[in-house]
Amino acid sequence: MTPPGNSPGDRPDAVADPPHPAPAPPGPRPIVLVTGLSGAGKAAILRVLEDLRFETVDNPPLGGLEALVDGAPGPLAAGIDIRTRGFTPALALAALDRLRRRPGLAATLVFATAEEAVLLRRYTETRRRHPLADPLTGTGRRVIDGIARERTLLEPLQEAADWTVDTSGLSLPDLRRMVEARFQPDGVPGLAINVVSFGFPKGLPREADLVFDLRFLRNPHYDPALRPLTGHDAAVAAYVTADSDYAGFWQRLTGFLDPLLPRHVAEGKKYLTVALGCTGGRHRSVLVAERLADHLRRSGWRTEVTHREIGSETCTVRGPGVAYQAAPNSGREAQFPIPSLSIP
Repeated sequence: MTPPGNSPGDRPDAVADPPHPAPAPPGPRPIVLVTGLSGAGKAAILRVLEDLRFETVDNPPLGGLEALVDGAPGPLAAGIDIRTRGFTPALALAALDRLRRRPGLAATLVFATAEEAVLLRRYTETRRRHPLADPLTGTGRRVIDGIARERTLLEPLQEAADWTVDTSGLSLPDLRRMVEARFQPDGVPGLAINVVSFGFPKGLPREADLVFDLRFLRNPHYDPALRPLTGHDAAVAAYVTADSDYAGFWQRLTGFLDPLLPRHVAEGKKYLTVALGCTGGRHRSVLVAERLADHLRRSGWRTEVTHREIGSETCTVRGPGVAYQAAPNSGREAQFPIPSLSIP
């Protein structure tokens, strides 16, 4: 059941949500095989795909790859390389070809590579052994020998790759942006935002990235008629927004966050928690949290709203084409001090 004030007609700043278009027919299910040179960034690519809601498996047996695809209900990314049981480039290409022939699947081969000097430096920094530079197997002791052998062995896979990414001069944020640009679902921002209302006496939310102190706004608690209500109610909204400083605060709050969020995305941040606090966590913080969530949702961001101190209610999770119920994170108290920021 939707909490009071969460329907467009009940919200204090009632703005009807635009009707959502009928969902498009589902496209083929993405299957991404990630391979390449050891030390070139395959694990980093898989981590980005995992953040993009791919089910990810590193180094599964090659013979079980198709069964793994059959058992995955959604997008799947698998890392395959010379460590994989039963691996040969020919068998890997044959498995890829079978996946590409199956209806309903969109199989992509990604090949990660890097310059020899860069790979040598990475192995020197991590002090890890190259899998093809093992004196026990007679393949040579030097990392440079293992790199050369692997490059030659994997050449057929690089030639067949749909996307070859050279990570030699890439930072991790740069690599993330490239992977997201290629595999992120259309229209879904790469940042999930949680807007939390809370009361200061119970401590700051421990997960907060940004904290805003709303105690400078007039407090409905001191009006006996408003005290039992919450920020979901229109009477509370009218009382708080009548504060002479509210309009300027709201303009500064959104003016601060709107250009900040794309910068967080550019740096590869996947989750952001914005906490809004007042004395009791039931009036001012709830109102502003709901309004901020609506503002962010209309701007295209996936946004979850949590009212920590209203523990008996649920909260509404909103995003592009999304509206469903989730339990609030009630009762959690901060264990570490987080500086709060008040915008007058």
